[in-house]
Amino acid sequence: MTTKSPDEGALLLLLDESRQSIGQRLEIDGEERAYESSEKIAVNIDDLNGEDEGYVPPFSWRKLWLFAGPGFLMSIAFLDPGNLEGDLQAGAVAGYSLLWILMWATGMGLIIQLLAVRVGVTTGCHLAELCREEYPLWSRLILWVMAEIALIGADIQEVIGSAIALKILTNGALPLWAGVLITGLDCFTFLFLENYGVRKLEALFGVFISLMAISFAWMFGETKPSGKELLLGLLIPRINSNAVRQAVSVVGCIIMPHNIFLHSALVQSRMVDTTRKGRVQEALNYFSIESSFALFVSFIINVFVTTVFAKGFYGTKASENIGLVNAGTYLQEQFGGGLFPILYIWAIGLLAAGQSSTITGTYAGQFIMAGFLNLRIKKWLRALITRSFAIVPTVIVALIFDTSEDKLDVLNEWLNVLQAMQIPFALIPLLCLASKEQVMGFFKIGRILQVVAWVIALFVIFINGYLIVDFFANEDVNRWIIILLSFITFGYLCFVVYLVAQAIRINQSSSASSKLLH
Repeated sequence: MTTKSPDEGALLLLLDESRQSIGQRLEIDGEERAYESSEKIAVNIDDLNGEDEGYVPPFSWRKLWLFAGPGFLMSIAFLDPGNLEGDLQAGAVAGYSLLWILMWATGMGLIIQLLAVRVGVTTGCHLAELCREEYPLWSRLILWVMAEIALIGADIQEVIGSAIALKILTNGALPLWAGVLITGLDCFTFLFLENYGVRKLEALFGVFISLMAISFAWMFGETKPSGKELLLGLLIPRINSNAVRQAVSVVGCIIMPHNIFLHSALVQSRMVDTTRKGRVQEALNYFSIESSFALFVSFIINVFVTTVFAKGFYGTKASENIGLVNAGTYLQEQFGGGLFPILYIWAIGLLAAGQSSTITGTYAGQFIMAGFLNLRIKKWLRALITRSFAIVPTVIVALIFDTSEDKLDVLNEWLNVLQAMQIPFALIPLLCLASKEQVMGFFKIGRILQVVAWVIALFVIFINGYLIVDFFANEDVNRWIIILLSFITFGYLCFVVYLVAQAIRINQSSSASSKLLH
């Protein structure tokens, strides 16, 4: 184990003080923060007088319980209606063969989310706040617009998913637009619970995840997929030529731009002393355990959905047409009623997925708007604004597509493309900031983790780029629309190049600082 020289220690201390000043300056200036001090949960239950700055207290189950919560809210994005549709289509079209991709994609998603945690805990600021501090006005406004577009696209899918579930549970008596309005009222539920503390809100999400787990596990038990095929699908990499699009969709659905912003903000709900390296490391350890377990649970639920539809529809004509809208009907026709009709079991799980993800969308929207714009407005008004951004276009969508399942599926594909285009605008700033010594100080990610993270980021960006190209190659698009899209694409690529150039510059700057240590 190497020891630091006095000069090295002094420089690291200077960098740490610079890093700490970001969160402290926002507090001193009275700028908008994710959580007020009075809202944060105290986690230092074992304070020791005179403890060393780098001392990390031993593991405690009680303390793990205090840290538990943010990771489960984050995991909802891995279980939203868009992901469930990707799961069911992967199972119906490719059978069990894409389970290994689902497993590795979840692992890649975990690494990205842990980087978001690292940035949030270490700096005491979330990603949107750091972008406001680190990027020029014009570029951070573009980043804000892109984050809002991604959030609106995800929110439309989530609200529509809830509305579909409500329509099934009411035997078609409730039209989609009415389900959208009912789902839109969740922001008031969110505000009501938030007034009683963060833990109450986290408990609600625990209920939602439990409902999904029970519903989809029940379906798994009723349909009895092949255990042997399941294990082979997890352990043996293979992709059929007709399932490339589904494979790409499985990867593309895992990393959601708004979820990166969300997770970096959720960890602010715990009171961590960022002036002590040991306390920061302790928080990172607990959040890593909690996030890993949360994503393991989400992975199991996704496996349940994929294997149920693999058992029921792989190799059938239904596999060509199945989607979120008609999945319940197909399940009912294939597996019948049983003790409790599978149609309603599916609808309960879908409703829990849609309702929980719309609330996290409201949460993410608040952090994104407040972080980028530093809006000092009341939470209820900010939640109403962010919720309106999604509800108004979603009601219009529901009215237009209520009677057309095919058009709704096409819309869902467009929304997937819309979100795929926003991936670089969350991933690249995250990796830049996590690699910047002036921001992260002692907790800057090392060279190996930088390489791994950038490989994952470039892979995800490439996968989503393939999805975009494949989508437009199979769409009959008007010539003028193609011209318009060409100009938009040019501007889009220029901004991505700018972000990458900034990343290279930041990396070179950090390398120069590191050389001063030797």
